Amino acid sequence: MPNKALVTMKIDSHQHYWKIERTDYGWLTPASGKLYADFMPEHLRPLLQQFDIQKTVVVQAAPTAAETAFLLDIADHEESLAGVVGWLDLKADDFRQQWEHFRRNPKFVGIRPMIQDLPSEWILQDGVVENIAFLAGQGFTIDFQSNPRHLPYLVQLLARVPTLKAVVDHLAAPPYASRILEPWAGYMTQLAAYPNVMCKLSGMVYGRNNPGWSPQAVKLYADHVISVFGKRRVMFGTDWPVCTQFATFEEVLDLMAYVVGPDWTQDERDDAYGRNAERFYGLSV
Repeated sequence: MPNKALVTMKIDSHQHYWKIERTDYGWLTPASGKLYADFMPEHLRPLLQQFDIQKTVVVQAAPTAAETAFLLDIADHEESLAGVVGWLDLKADDFRQQWEHFRRNPKFVGIRPMIQDLPSEWILQDGVVENIAFLAGQGFTIDFQSNPRHLPYLVQLLARVPTLKAVVDHLAAPPYASRILEPWAGYMTQLAAYPNVMCKLSGMVYGRNNPGWSPQAVKLYADHVISVFGKRRVMFGTDWPVCTQFATFEEVLDLMAYVVGPDWTQDERDDAYGRNAERFYGLSV
């Protein structure tokens, strides 16, 4: 696979920081293996420098408002951190007040409700939809870490809130090993019909240890995403440190370069590796 792409600016649109002592992650236990450790800016910074990544967007890993405050505190002191995608309770009666509180920090650029751990239809509850509609009215972004089972419900959500500024993380975890496109592909096509919806070319090494995984299998799904969303509505993300379970940082970048391919123009590469994330999240870089 090809190595690092030459682009004007790289923005990693999807990475995480956490500290074990915070204890609100739930999913993070000693059984998590190498992920059961602190991952903070001092651990990522050498990789950003080595691979010429100028800025990042950190994404929440715990379903608490304390997590949002934790990440924003890091952002206040970490020059490479351009934006924070935090967590807020979309069912809370005071959701708007919480959002207004955190929105005072210009690096608070989005939320992610962690729907991968929730029932598929959770996103369609009336109170949740009302608060998502509020975010749409504010032009504020939302990340969806969905699995294929969530996609029909996201299609219904977009039908109710068509102006929502949303991004699907990790290509919605398609079944790489099977190489079966449907129904995943059809739902992604429906989501791509909404011009404010984007997709992250992130989390693509997930499942690498499963039989049938290969760069060619990943590219089959990535090609569909790029085809239906277009090159101005996809963005590069490493999913560090989660990606380290399956690959080195360099291998993650190599896979992204393989997906982008040699036929992309310089402008198209600049978009996918940085400018799309900058535009979507409204980053000051």
